[in-house]
Amino acid sequence: MPISTLTRAYRVLTGRYWHLLFVGMLALLHLTAMRGVEDIWARALMVAHFGLFILWQPFMRGEQNLTPLQVSAIALICGLTMLFWNWWLMLLWLSILAGVVGGKVFQFQLRWQRYFHLTVLLYLVSLLLIWVFPQLLPGFSQTQELKQLAQYGLPLLFLAMLLFPTEADTGETPQVVDFFYSAFLFMIIALLVLGSFAFMTLGRVPYPIALTYSLLLIAGILLLLGLAWNPRAGFGGLGMLFSRYLLSVGLPFEKWLSFLAELSQSERQPEKFLREACAGLGGLPWVTGGTWRSSAYGGEFGIQSRNTVEYSDRELHLRAYTPFNLSPALVWHFHLLGQMLGEFYMAKLREQKLQQQSYLQAVYETGARMTHDVKNLLQSLNVLCAAAEQETHGSEELQSLMRRQLPVITARLQQTLDKLRAPTSEAGGLVPARSWWRDLQRSHYAGENVEFHEGEIREQALLPRELFDSAADNLIQNALNKRKLQADVGVRVRFICGDSVAFKVCDTGREIPAETARELLRGPVPSESGLGIGLYQVARLAETCGFTLTLAHNSGGEVCFTLSGTHKLPAEPPAAGTAP
Repeated sequence: MPISTLTRAYRVLTGRYWHLLFVGMLALLHLTAMRGVEDIWARALMVAHFGLFILWQPFMRGEQNLTPLQVSAIALICGLTMLFWNWWLMLLWLSILAGVVGGKVFQFQLRWQRYFHLTVLLYLVSLLLIWVFPQLLPGFSQTQELKQLAQYGLPLLFLAMLLFPTEADTGETPQVVDFFYSAFLFMIIALLVLGSFAFMTLGRVPYPIALTYSLLLIAGILLLLGLAWNPRAGFGGLGMLFSRYLLSVGLPFEKWLSFLAELSQSERQPEKFLREACAGLGGLPWVTGGTWRSSAYGGEFGIQSRNTVEYSDRELHLRAYTPFNLSPALVWHFHLLGQMLGEFYMAKLREQKLQQQSYLQAVYETGARMTHDVKNLLQSLNVLCAAAEQETHGSEELQSLMRRQLPVITARLQQTLDKLRAPTSEAGGLVPARSWWRDLQRSHYAGENVEFHEGEIREQALLPRELFDSAADNLIQNALNKRKLQADVGVRVRFICGDSVAFKVCDTGREIPAETARELLRGPVPSESGLGIGLYQVARLAETCGFTLTLAHNSGGEVCFTLSGTHKLPAEPPAAGTAP
């Protein structure tokens, strides 16, 4: 028969008619038990029962190919069954099968499937207690009523199983067995059997009475465990202790919470918080090292190994190296710790963003308040300019100076007023590159011992005046301020405006601290030389104009800032004969 035909037959049998397969497996088991373990045909039926169990088993998907080792193991089990099958092995097999079926009961959401498996569990336990276990009791003879109940009463449960409405198994998801419930049910059955045997041997009571004593004792123990698990008396029970244990696998949960809380209070910067928190993960006994990466930062700690476990969310990717493969409980525990770390890190990012927004809001509000004062000053200067233009007496040189300087001051104040009125508008006003560079050398920082170096400057290149004026003022003034701490600091300014623009200001002072340099152009930072808000505003203005301000070099004796971008060219006049 072709393999494809067998595969289709298997899928139909285990999918649409799985309940028939299950009932057939139990029927073979029932015939084996009724005929007795010594009968050769009963042993053959037991081998057939194992074959149907392999088709139904929930541990491995039926589409998988068996390896030669697995085939050898199945053949060995069948051979041993034919030779050495006895009532003790039958008792052990029924206990295992009852545990497997009981472990599947709590996995079903449909009511009728739960009823079906509960009925199967009832049959297996009844067969074990009514027929199989009594065969092992010395000197026990079954009554005619028990024999008839076992032979003709238990098969009625097969009819009930067939009458239950069941849905076809699509096979899209593998069957699941709850190991905890299976092991617990197996131990309960073993305790019931051993308890009955102990009462019969030590108390010399009949089997029905011994079985009753065992059932009552087990029921009492389960009742006490249930009350201890959830007392409902205003205090926690074993359930809370068990939950705390699961949350403290490898690391006490409360200590990790306390560590993150204390670190969050002492460390304000998100990067340092994340780096120190990840280093704290390295203290776990099952973590040898790891790597972490956020949207802006990254790092590593410890040493690497072959086994890894990862956690990712929107802002954080965490990978831990472990000396061995982690169990599902430890993997879940690591994900929980990573989720908590991610939440604390997100809180740090929100706190930093809120501080920056609050700072910028305060700057904006201060500028709005200054608008009125600047407007009054502008009005006074307009009056002064009008009076100077109408003045006919006095020093001609003074009048010439006033006529030359006051309009310039008025224009600058008007520009500042416009910027304060509309802080989000782009910087306007273009100036020829050569003219701006010449004015910078002649009019600014005369006598300050600043070295100016000129590169290629294209004649028609245009630059945004406000951006380059602001950048020159901030960068050169910050470099000169270092002379207050080091008198021999040299300042060099270099300007190139060829195919691209590069305005570079360097000084020979001390390097900027790494933590300050990392956040320097991203937001306001405290410093002893005035760095911070001015450079931050220049960086934002550069982005608006299509330029970039960077800290090109940062080492002792060579600290350089570079403003780079592309210049503009004047618009070409329309060609002759074309419409304007």
